[in-house]
Amino acid sequence: MKIAAIVGSVRKDSYNKKLAQYVQKRYADKFDLEILELSNIPLYNQDIENEPPAEVVEFKSKVKAADAVLWVTPEYNATIPGVLANAIEWLSRVDKVMIGKPSWIMGASMGVLGTVKAQGHLRDILFAAGLQSPVLIGNDVYVGAVHTKMDEEGNITDEGTVAFLDQVVSNFMEWMKLYV
Repeated sequence: MKIAAIVGSVRKDSYNKKLAQYVQKRYADKFDLEILELSNIPLYNQDIENEPPAEVVEFKSKVKAADAVLWVTPEYNATIPGVLANAIEWLSRVDKVMIGKPSWIMGASMGVLGTVKAQGHLRDILFAAGLQSPVLIGNDVYVGAVHTKMDEEGNITDEGTVAFLDQVVSNFMEWMKLYV
């Protein structure tokens, strides 16, 4: 199974990027996870949406080719970051590559609540007309106080968090049988 991971942070040492890399490494025997790069995606512009830059074409083609999308989002000002909103704008226009494509969501932050508000907004967005992405519900991954649960290399060191991720991945694999 091929999964495109879209991380809503372009920061080099992003905890959310490290979370995606951890999932990529830990569950490599279950699925092929490709973490897509958002730092080179230009701002969405309706004037060029029918002839987008090569970076957008490549980004959308990778999402289209994936069986599912893993969204890993930080929380900025109680919602999703602008870089993630921009990526979503491109995905929701013209060929609308997200329609019917399954999604699941994770997020990490140094705060206690993880990324609960951002994930709630993201779920709502994924149901919008240009996206219509079914979302794995009831398996929310909010890694709060991530700086106490992850080492410098990005390995999750908290046994409860690892066990929970293992369960969510198992639930995701079972849910995906409906789609692949």
